[in-house]
Amino acid sequence: MQLTISPPIQVQSVNPELASIRTAVEAAALAPGARYRGAYVHVPFCRHKCHYCDFYSFVDNENRAEAYVDRLEEELRTAQPFLTHPLETLFVGGGTPTMLGAELLARILASVARLLPFAPDAEWTVEANPETVDESIASALAGGGVRRVSLGAQSFNPKLLKALERDHDPASVGRAIAHLRRAGISQINLDLIFAVPGSTLEEWQEDVRALIDLAPDHVSAYGLVYEPNTPLAVKLRKGIVTRLAEEDEASQYEFVAEALAQAGYERYEISNWSRPGLPCKHNILYWENANWWAFGPSGASHGGGVRWRNIPRLATWLESGPSPLVDEVEHLKEDGRVGECFMLGLRLIRGMPMGRVEELLSAGDGSLRRRRVITAAVADGRLEYADEHLRLTTHGLMVADSVLSALI
Repeated sequence: MQLTISPPIQVQSVNPELASIRTAVEAAALAPGARYRGAYVHVPFCRHKCHYCDFYSFVDNENRAEAYVDRLEEELRTAQPFLTHPLETLFVGGGTPTMLGAELLARILASVARLLPFAPDAEWTVEANPETVDESIASALAGGGVRRVSLGAQSFNPKLLKALERDHDPASVGRAIAHLRRAGISQINLDLIFAVPGSTLEEWQEDVRALIDLAPDHVSAYGLVYEPNTPLAVKLRKGIVTRLAEEDEASQYEFVAEALAQAGYERYEISNWSRPGLPCKHNILYWENANWWAFGPSGASHGGGVRWRNIPRLATWLESGPSPLVDEVEHLKEDGRVGECFMLGLRLIRGMPMGRVEELLSAGDGSLRRRRVITAAVADGRLEYADEHLRLTTHGLMVADSVLSALI
């Protein structure tokens, strides 16, 4: 059971020696309707590169953290003319942003606040490895305006952490949460990964119970994905690891959904739950296919119907400036845009408003095909019409890929 899918992407390569925000994507960034709702900052540094991770991240042995922050401030200034409306969210991810240390982390947050426009109630989130959160980091986050911290727990079982090549002590999760709450961070996210090779349902149940005991405000539970070209995918291909059976993966997913519901959490997306009224606003921005501006090496932005990615090489990114070099630009055709909107919007538990569904079904070349897909999925119980929305049923959530991939 694959719970995370990506649409097929046709990438137009751009010469990184010539491309910049101004020359490659200015027209898209300034296009009518390209109002940006969020900002993302990518910090590529990690303590250890986990073998399942396909994000641009690495262990830096050249002490380039300060140079990274200097360069990031240049890039933030470059975006000022394009970001004219108040932003609703900031997400600082990686990598491990808290690897920067309290001083540099505080400097990034101050620069973002000074150089970008944010709404008074904007939600700021920062990712963290539990082992990197101490009193000084927690204080820097709280003092910098961060309301939400996302901790990558992944598991509380040392055996499963080893299988994931995670290098933190399970007890560090509770310690990190205590530091953050004492500092005044009001919302804590915890991430778990299920379907780990060699895991049992009983071990997963223990992980979920351990998480609930820590009382986070938000939970993300993702099935392990064997991303192409990761060390984990190579091990799978060579037979070094064995993928968990589909029925066992489904059992683990069913258990976490039931346990979190009983504990008072509301599922608002296929793999995400929160306390009532506390979903991650930045996550929702992505699923609504809104516009956001990304900063840092490999940062991927979306605006005016165009996606672009900053060059994913720190050394080259540091040497460029003040605009970042862009190495990928994706222009989605109308039919691709429609398919992407369905793929993202139907991940939300509330589904998609019927007015939006009809608007999308009247666009693109696949209108008739998509209507047939929806009709068939409603007939067999994977989709339903409810509260003026089209949404996945409880059964549909378990087999979401079969619906979403057909609508792409």
